[in-house]
Amino acid sequence: MKKRHNFTATADVSGRLDRALALLLPDYSRTYLQNLIKNGNVLVNGNVTSQPRFAVQSGMTLTVEIPETPEENVIPAEPFEFDILFEDRHFLVIDKPAGVVVHPAPGNRERTIVNALIGRYPSMAQDFAGEDSQRPGIVHRLDKDTSGCLAVAKTVEAKFKLGSAFADRKTGKTYLAICRGVPRQVTGELKTLIGRHPVNRQKMAIVERNGKEAHTAYKILAHKIIDNIPLTLAEVRIFTGRTHQIRVHMSSIGLPIIGDDVYGNRNCTFPGVTRQLLHAWKLSLPHPETGDMMTFTSPLPEDFQRIKELMNK
Repeated sequence: MKKRHNFTATADVSGRLDRALALLLPDYSRTYLQNLIKNGNVLVNGNVTSQPRFAVQSGMTLTVEIPETPEENVIPAEPFEFDILFEDRHFLVIDKPAGVVVHPAPGNRERTIVNALIGRYPSMAQDFAGEDSQRPGIVHRLDKDTSGCLAVAKTVEAKFKLGSAFADRKTGKTYLAICRGVPRQVTGELKTLIGRHPVNRQKMAIVERNGKEAHTAYKILAHKIIDNIPLTLAEVRIFTGRTHQIRVHMSSIGLPIIGDDVYGNRNCTFPGVTRQLLHAWKLSLPHPETGDMMTFTSPLPEDFQRIKELMNK
């Protein structure tokens, strides 16, 4: 279903079509209206016009068809309570805490990063309407229990450019992980295929076929036995972005991440730890407008810092 609006242009709204519609429909953002034009939802004198720059003249009839969003697809706006590491008019970098999901999914419609984004920037719900409506501005993801740097686009153009940078591997992603086990070597590199586990479809696994290339490099920063638990602090860089990539790869070399009950085992615990100790420490990416490389660093959360200090004593 579409809601139809009909107007007759007057002299004060003449000029660019997107500007005219922004004046006639002030409840909608200009970006959203530009998308409507490009998608063929705007008619001028009865003809579809897909150019936002089309010159509107006084006396022309303008028809705008606005698709109605099903109620179940509306994302509830919530207060924004996250620390921001960087922000400009193109994008922002959030210091994501552990325990927070990035975007809504079936059975998890609230208390996500996206809900908070809609609360802080209400126009994003309109600007990213359509196929991006459930993930406005999201260009990459972190697991629920992974903390650290998360970049979010604020405009459709920035999302395209940042998304392309991640897809083309023009970004740098460095994590810190506290693992259980004794490292076999100080540095290492893994290049495998990762796909769905052949038995447990909720898990990922290293596979020989029907998987996607996954490339990980690691460096051991510290190792110490605390309360008879062998702990290893590792710096991990990933050159691809496969689901659960670090967790799968570190487990495969005998260093499952502390708190990871999916790829670890019942021994992958440590007093006071309630989540997997994986932190998106540094993120480098090209600015979506200038192309200049920028690097952001997320401070270690309390649970991670506590164990790191114990290892350094």
